[in-house]
Amino acid sequence: MDGKALTLSWPDKGVALATMTRAGEMNTLSMELLEELEEALDVCRGERATAMIITGSGRAFCCGAHLKYFAGDGVKPFSPFEIRDNYLNRIALLFDRIEAVPFPVIAAINGFALGGGCEMALACDFRIMSRDARIGLPEVKLGAIPGAGGVQKLLRFVGRGKALEWILLASHLTSDDADRYGLLYAAVDADRVLPAAMELAGRIKKLSPMAIGQSKASIHVSGDVDLRSARRFGLEALTSLIGTRDWEEGMRAFIEKRPPDFDKEG
Repeated sequence: MDGKALTLSWPDKGVALATMTRAGEMNTLSMELLEELEEALDVCRGERATAMIITGSGRAFCCGAHLKYFAGDGVKPFSPFEIRDNYLNRIALLFDRIEAVPFPVIAAINGFALGGGCEMALACDFRIMSRDARIGLPEVKLGAIPGAGGVQKLLRFVGRGKALEWILLASHLTSDDADRYGLLYAAVDADRVLPAAMELAGRIKKLSPMAIGQSKASIHVSGDVDLRSARRFGLEALTSLIGTRDWEEGMRAFIEKRPPDFDKEG
């Protein structure tokens, strides 16, 4: 897949690499990028990816909304509801899809991840960040607020105090800040961002894709419902795995005292 704003490659079996390619525009969330990210998720589901890595090109991972849609000479006036329905909601639904896919998604944060770029990273399951990158939700500088889940996710990650501080002060956080408050899987040197993401994807490949998918769903549900409802969902998720190919291979490998091979065909 080689689009106008995104390329999708397979650097290892089962591991997809989606690279945002409009470095000159700081990989902002253009309509083309949204469409191609949606297509990439469809391809990864169809190919039964074990993991997907999302990264940027140039100085940015992603710097959020494509502000040229809203400001500048010749821009067509839109109503707030048109902007919400035709653009902002599409971004939010895309990030919901990133959370919902049954395979882990890794944000390889190579540079600035601001506004919607930060929200995209927070929707991913793992974040690996370059030590010289910056991440944050500085929308108040533009007279806006994060609208694609960033407020809600950051609050759950770091608590009310830090969410208020970082959002209300339009903070650009260092990798040390992000790591200290549990946002990152790892902070690494710039040349190690993609290798570290590939190493993580390699660890994921050795585990049961079915169990990972159900675990991911259970974790997200548990953050949204009461404890008893979450426990019931988890029990049903476990029940759905019993007797599957992954279940049988995992149990057999344990009895035979060998590593499981979840990559077997058939």
